Amino acid sequence: MPKKAYLAPHLSLDELKDTYRKAKDPVESRRWHFLWKIALGWSVKNSAIAVGISNSYGWEILKNYNDLGIKGVKNQKKESVEHPRGPKPLLNDEQFLSLTEAFKQRPSDGGIWTGPKVARWIEKETGVEKVWNQRGWDYLKKCNYSWQKPSSKHKKGELTEQTQFKQDLPLKVQQLQHKFPQSRLEIWFFDGQLTVAKTLRHPCPHEHRVGLKPILRKVWSKVGERPIAIVQPRYEWLYVYGFVEPKTGKTHWYLIPRVNTQWLNLVYQAFAADVGVSSQKRILVVEDNAAWHRSQKAIVPEGIHQGLVGCKTYQ
Repeated sequence: MPKKAYLAPHLSLDELKDTYRKAKDPVESRRWHFLWKIALGWSVKNSAIAVGISNSYGWEILKNYNDLGIKGVKNQKKESVEHPRGPKPLLNDEQFLSLTEAFKQRPSDGGIWTGPKVARWIEKETGVEKVWNQRGWDYLKKCNYSWQKPSSKHKKGELTEQTQFKQDLPLKVQQLQHKFPQSRLEIWFFDGQLTVAKTLRHPCPHEHRVGLKPILRKVWSKVGERPIAIVQPRYEWLYVYGFVEPKTGKTHWYLIPRVNTQWLNLVYQAFAADVGVSSQKRILVVEDNAAWHRSQKAIVPEGIHQGLVGCKTYQ
């Protein structure tokens, strides 16, 4: 018969059993189960087999319990310990915070932040002789920046007028529906010289023209914050008058050689005929506040109602 192992009297038999059954951690539960078996008179070898551990591990559990008591049974691996891994970072916490603050301003050359510029900033901040450009890219990513293409915003755009337009348009529609209850009302947006691609994305009054537009390149920007690029397009003039109905996606286009009241009247007449304006069908045309749109000489056909918006309501 194998020699009975010594078990220090830190806990009674019933206390060992109760502790084993109440243990939440699976590692600790198995250890208490093993010690309870020992307290019942089992050998170390048979107790280890019963709970599914090696004989040597069983002796280790027993020794720790005898020497340290309850503390010796605890699962120490649950307590996370930070271990240094990988190379030492280029920037300490204070320098990293300075970099995030630097991103809120333009770099020293007045341009935009790029990986190489961040690498040069790190060289200057840390005194390191050579920082690879890739490390600048890494720190941009670490600061939660991503490579994005900016949304263009016209330099004459005015947010106040844009907001006012969005508030006024539903009221204008309600007024017309109340005034002409027997007529079907359609809402069209109209302007001259608008690029087709932009019309499809944003069905609201913009300039349609044939010409060149600024090319937008991707830049580093904070994740979740779309960058804005201030642009001022330049064009060669050939006029396309376009009408868009956002609800259905229908469009009507009119190619004209001039932009003036005379040609505008002709476009109004052609549009009214094409969409079938009548006493039973009325059209609210939203257009910008160009001089020839509000001219006294502008002749708006019966059944078409104008909704003029400020010249600065660019989207």
